[in-house]
Amino acid sequence: MKLSLVIILGALLSIPAHTCDQHGITGIVAENDLWIPAGMGRDNGMTEERFNEIVDDMAAIYTDIFTEEFDANLTVVKNWESGTVNAYAQQQGKTWKISMFGGLARHETITEDAFALVACHEIGHHIGGAPKKKSYWSSSWASNEGQADYWGNMKCFRKYAALENNVVLMDGVEVDPIAEEACKESFSYAEDIAICKRAANAGLSLGNLFKALRKLKTPLKYDTPDTQVVTKTNDSHPAPQCRLDTYFQGALCNVAVDEDVSQTDAELGVCTRAQDDKQGLRPLCWYKPANS
Repeated sequence: MKLSLVIILGALLSIPAHTCDQHGITGIVAENDLWIPAGMGRDNGMTEERFNEIVDDMAAIYTDIFTEEFDANLTVVKNWESGTVNAYAQQQGKTWKISMFGGLARHETITEDAFALVACHEIGHHIGGAPKKKSYWSSSWASNEGQADYWGNMKCFRKYAALENNVVLMDGVEVDPIAEEACKESFSYAEDIAICKRAANAGLSLGNLFKALRKLKTPLKYDTPDTQVVTKTNDSHPAPQCRLDTYFQGALCNVAVDEDVSQTDAELGVCTRAQDDKQGLRPLCWYKPANS
């Protein structure tokens, strides 16, 4: 009996662990049958060259971090030809993988920055910190959906954006006045404000993908936050407005980008209610703070 249990456990542990859910059924969005092949003439103008450049830039930023801080190998799968409208993270031993597909990159709602934010979300499942998804025994390796969204804009996208002069890049780019004012409240330096505005725009673009896939009609807005208050932290995909709220708050959190999050303590390296932060807080529509 004991030998059988050991064999079963060994088999389970050898199976590649996927996310964006603990059973490997969904990605950054729920499984869907949408398929956007290359060259169909109904896309957003994303090119294979930019697709590869964006993912390669992310790999360049995080490969050494995975190796030096987590003793893991970041593997990036780039599948431009696939029409899949999704993205995935996977761990098997020390091989930590993200899989990116051309179909999602070509979706009409997705800007180049939103696609970069998708890559950040997938990297965030690996190293984005607590809270983690619940597993059969305790907590899994994967940061949950809301945390991957939040960390993605708060830490990862900020590192990615720092590769460019954002004041110049954002000159003349339309930004919702609500987002612009909030960014100016959170940050003092022009470059930081520009990155915040860029991150807010990326979050809105990605939120509109979630809205489109769920066939929702109500527009997503920065000033109409989701009013739901969860009684326990939700590990699954929040509603599109809630996810926009999360991206927006991640953009507004002014904790230093190099102040690491914790893989066990959800209150470290982030903006928190406990330290009386006013902006950049994880929304209560998916996050239940400890001791509250």
